[in-house]
Amino acid sequence: MNRPLIEGCVDSWASAVAAVRGGADRLELCANLSIGGTTPSHALFRQVRRDCPVRINVLIRPRFGDFLYTRQELEEMEEEITAFRELGADGVVTGVLTPEGELDRSAMARLMERAGGLEVTLHRAFDMTRDPFAALEEAVRLGVTTILTSGQARSAPEGKELLRELTARAAGRIDIMAGAGVNRTNIRALHEYAGVTSFHTSARRGAVDSGMRYRKEGVSMGLPSLSEYEIWRTDEEEFRACAEIVHSLRGEGQV
Repeated sequence: MNRPLIEGCVDSWASAVAAVRGGADRLELCANLSIGGTTPSHALFRQVRRDCPVRINVLIRPRFGDFLYTRQELEEMEEEITAFRELGADGVVTGVLTPEGELDRSAMARLMERAGGLEVTLHRAFDMTRDPFAALEEAVRLGVTTILTSGQARSAPEGKELLRELTARAAGRIDIMAGAGVNRTNIRALHEYAGVTSFHTSARRGAVDSGMRYRKEGVSMGLPSLSEYEIWRTDEEEFRACAEIVHSLRGEGQV
């Protein structure tokens, strides 16, 4: 569980291929990264499964917003897990909370049952829990494989103190994977300080300009803060730089 690993967070075929070419050990496939990620389409999964020879974990998140789900949303999540398992996913990435900010054991158990033998990552719903150490122990009891966390901060570097304590408390029972703001400039420092050996990054270095020549001004199809004429993708060279650092940790011994 302590073997260094880098996971590419991707929401398109182009980003998935760039991450794999850059050295990704695993992909988290989602849609709509600009709003934190939602469940990807089955068609996108089939394309990425066909062309990317690495493990693929699929985000199961029905919508933007909090992690308190209705009965109908949980039913949707269960059906998506079954579908992606049948399509050949290696794991799922999900999380459900109670109104009080605790991990919803009952709902998580239902999703875990649907996952069967697939890997299960508890995503950054963990970062919204009231007590991260209680949530850690609950995840271990449920059989979750990995916790993706920024250390309950805006970025992993800002959450390094909690990441360090979580890694120590996990004691190899569950993988603590650092995500949010992870890049080539901070991976080694996070490893050395917090003992983290698993990293999650989209490795986006900048927006790709749209190919549209005609551009309608003053109209937004989504969040007004986002341009309709910028496309965010994983940058292969940026990912490669991150992957080389992560994979070099193999020869440094474990913290």
